[in-house]
Amino acid sequence: MILGIGFFLGMRHATDPDHVVAVSTIVSRESSIPRAGWIGVLWGVGHTITILLVGAAIILFGLVIPPRLGLALEFSVALMLILLGVLNLTGAMKWISHKLSPTHPDLPSSQTSEHSHVHFHGGKIHVHPHSHDRGAEHHAKEVDPPHWLASPFVKLGWFHSLRPLLVGIVHGLAGSAAVALLVLGTIHDARWAVFYLLLFGIGTIAGMMLLTLAFAVPVTVAGNRFAWISRTMVAGTGVLSLAFGLVVAYHIGIVDGLFSSHPSWTPH
Repeated sequence: MILGIGFFLGMRHATDPDHVVAVSTIVSRESSIPRAGWIGVLWGVGHTITILLVGAAIILFGLVIPPRLGLALEFSVALMLILLGVLNLTGAMKWISHKLSPTHPDLPSSQTSEHSHVHFHGGKIHVHPHSHDRGAEHHAKEVDPPHWLASPFVKLGWFHSLRPLLVGIVHGLAGSAAVALLVLGTIHDARWAVFYLLLFGIGTIAGMMLLTLAFAVPVTVAGNRFAWISRTMVAGTGVLSLAFGLVVAYHIGIVDGLFSSHPSWTPH
């Protein structure tokens, strides 16, 4: 029963305000509902990795996180929210995405009038340069992509895949201590406690996927019909992320005393 509750608590954990703000800022630029769902899954996987590793170290080896380190980990979440907000508001996120995502790779054989996309034909993934000029042959030249590109990551692009994964890892570092201490107070068998963390993480993955889909469906449908809605969502989530990050940074740095000589930290 407790393990079952752990799964649903993980789903509930996905709805924490800082999680929602971070993921909505990332998803606001997506125009595909499946891509948004994958972003939620990858965020949950990153979060689960650190929850499981750090939480297991606390449970199995009695690892103690000093107050200043705990506050610093939470402060990193605030900095990340500020960065995501600035990138969205300045348009830098779009530029970085285009440069680092292999869904539009630059090929040596491409001409100046050509560009390239990752395509799916006959159940296989490949990339080829092509031109949309009148009379141009769309599939005139084809280049096989590196064989190690997995389908979901190819669809998202490596930048779009690594970004939610790293954001989830940072959030997991900040919340690992609280989750582990909660488990220690409830389950006294270390093996079952670690298994609880795993179920908690799986619940977080499921919850974040549902959350991103719930956010993406109306925004994507409306944004594909009305461009101003998409621009408004990008700007709105950017402002929200920036403002929320500044508030969290102030609370951790000044109120909780990260930058003072006597920091006060309560894992939550």
